[in-house]
Amino acid sequence: MSEFHYSEREACKLLALDRSSYRYRPRPDHNAELRRELIALARQKPRFGYRRLCALLERRGCRASPQRVYRVYSQEHLAVRRLKRKRLVRPAPAGTLLSRANQEWAIDFIADGLATGRGLRMLTVVDSFTRECPAIEVDTGLSSRRVTRVLEWIISQRGTPQVIRCDNGPEFTSRHFLVWCEERGVRLIHIQPGRPMQNGHVESFNGRLRDECLNHHWFTTLDDAKEKIERWRMEYNAERPHSSLAYRTPAEFAEICSKPTNRMEVIAIPPGRRPSAESESQNGTRDQGFADAAPFGAPLTAPCRSA
Repeated sequence: MSEFHYSEREACKLLALDRSSYRYRPRPDHNAELRRELIALARQKPRFGYRRLCALLERRGCRASPQRVYRVYSQEHLAVRRLKRKRLVRPAPAGTLLSRANQEWAIDFIADGLATGRGLRMLTVVDSFTRECPAIEVDTGLSSRRVTRVLEWIISQRGTPQVIRCDNGPEFTSRHFLVWCEERGVRLIHIQPGRPMQNGHVESFNGRLRDECLNHHWFTTLDDAKEKIERWRMEYNAERPHSSLAYRTPAEFAEICSKPTNRMEVIAIPPGRRPSAESESQNGTRDQGFADAAPFGAPLTAPCRSA
């Protein structure tokens, strides 16, 4: 300005500079001593957070509030670097419109304990449409091979499911379980980690199991736990009204759904007359094994407990 004889206003306007910025004078750093002490201490203790460093500074006679220490701590980028945990990323599974039994099974684990303090694990299997519970496998430990053995027994009683919905536990993500589902043509749906509501049918069942059975009984031995849980399962299927089924039992609802409705065409075959091979091949009912499958709602026996 002295060289070109410009006023302050003209020079700031020419440079597009605000006059307050031109007149600004930096304030002295009142945290200079604290900054030096904090940086030196953070280099000695690189894994200490700002609160722990604040406590050490107070011992050395440097009085500063935690907020002031945190402000300087952040300005100098002294925060402790934490490794982010690698989490499994899965897309949200699409909702399934349920219309028949064996369309989708939901499976999950639930834990409890014996009177001796020994832990118990239970594998629960629920038909998402009829709300039936085909089996509850109880033991101190359940591997993926034990899971497939129980599912094989249920399939022999009810038929093969189209879909199995489960979480991301090691038993449900093992190679053995994945190969088993692939060989039997069962589509496997894994829910997103930390989203149990995506497997709501079995989660609701587990809540009823814990509230009405596990919290109500005192299990002295493993055999005692198996007997009481199996008795509750039979009562759940055959006697307990279910609110989402219009207060029918799951067995009653499954029986109603297994009967043909008025909209379904039923071909009555006279007694003593066997359908011809041509009609069987056209209807697609020959060698399908439908007569061997147990009807839905029929009482199930307990699965084999051999390890």
